[in-house]
Amino acid sequence: MRSRVNRRLIAGIAAIGAGALVLTGCADTGSGGGDGPGDVGEADGVVTIYGTIADTEAELLEQSWADWEAENGIDIQYESSKEFEAQIGSLAQAGNTPDLAIFPQPGLLGDLASRGYMQPAPEGVADNVASGWSEDWAAYGTVDGTLYGAPLMASVKGFIWYSPSLFAENGWQIPDTWDGLLDLTQTIADSGRVPWCVGFGSDAATGWPGTDWIEDLVLRQAGPEAYDKWVANDIKFTDPEIKQAFESVGEIILNPDYVNAGFGDVVTINSTPFGDPATALVDGDCVLHHQASFYDGFITDAGGKVAEDGDIWAFLTPAAEAGSNAVTGGGEIVGAFSNDEDTIKVQEYLSSADWANSRVSLGGVISANKGLDPSNASSGILTQAIELLQDPNTTFRFDASDLMPGAVGSDSFFKGMVAWVNGTDLDSVLSQIEAAWPSD
Repeated sequence: MRSRVNRRLIAGIAAIGAGALVLTGCADTGSGGGDGPGDVGEADGVVTIYGTIADTEAELLEQSWADWEAENGIDIQYESSKEFEAQIGSLAQAGNTPDLAIFPQPGLLGDLASRGYMQPAPEGVADNVASGWSEDWAAYGTVDGTLYGAPLMASVKGFIWYSPSLFAENGWQIPDTWDGLLDLTQTIADSGRVPWCVGFGSDAATGWPGTDWIEDLVLRQAGPEAYDKWVANDIKFTDPEIKQAFESVGEIILNPDYVNAGFGDVVTINSTPFGDPATALVDGDCVLHHQASFYDGFITDAGGKVAEDGDIWAFLTPAAEAGSNAVTGGGEIVGAFSNDEDTIKVQEYLSSADWANSRVSLGGVISANKGLDPSNASSGILTQAIELLQDPNTTFRFDASDLMPGAVGSDSFFKGMVAWVNGTDLDSVLSQIEAAWPSD
């Protein structure tokens, strides 16, 4: 979220020393990770959780479980880190893991599970996943037939945020095709405004917002079957379907007439933190911004009201043809390194509809849990996103970079987006991304 602040496993030997310092508090509790898979540790009333969720969202996360925490006599100690993806692998190697981790991508959990670091999901969690999520969502926490993690929150990606009043004043219409979006962009530019604000900055994960653009276009142009083959590397980054998606995105983000409103020009995309365009939108400095449903919270924090008749609203990135119901999205998976009674209780609660409704009712986020009441969402956009996730007619695909091996999805793909924006030619970028794909 945020997660989106997503991704990346960089488990180098040089990082282990620094990584081992991050969760020393967790190790000292006696409930920290380190139990072998299937081993039951000793409960001590403390459960440590590590993740990427930070700032206001972290405060709301802690609020979401506060009542349950008091009722059950368990002290949940949460720690966030912008370097989660880089550190969690090192912590696992060093035997200094938290009890639970909130993974912003299934691929990272899967990598650690395949190497024997993760605990299989206990029965209560497995039951909650079976009743609360679709088979697709359950699969994101499953490795080689074993469930290791349960989904937590979710997001629908590909929303384009805009000001309804600004559109009304200028007579601009919401487009229903990709070509219509390009036409709208040119119309805004012709009016004397720079249409788009774009920010790829996210510390060590800089570039991830660009991967979301590409994933949207692959799904909307090439279709879900091609998208799945791309995730499996049966379709390469260098293949025509993927190159077309890059070229389509480039028509907007590489055009100096179209970006980067409120921040400069194309070269500022990589240095603009992904959250900053929220303020530019609310202040009226930019007209359009591409970001997931979780951006609702960023806009609210920037002082904007998210509503169809409010300061900011959003529409889904249109497909090549009108009427497409295909969307990309993301979410977190909660996995365990420990297997003591307290950890299991917390893991079961976080996988329940009760927790999903508790957190969503606090605002700014959604979940794909079937037991979530959409009316608990804090804005119309989030209600719409929940309904999309719960609609059996929606073609949903998880963020591709989160499903790809870490060396690609959260490393070379990110870096490739940065290099492309910085001027590296597209064929070279695609070849460099593809070259990082593991050989086995």
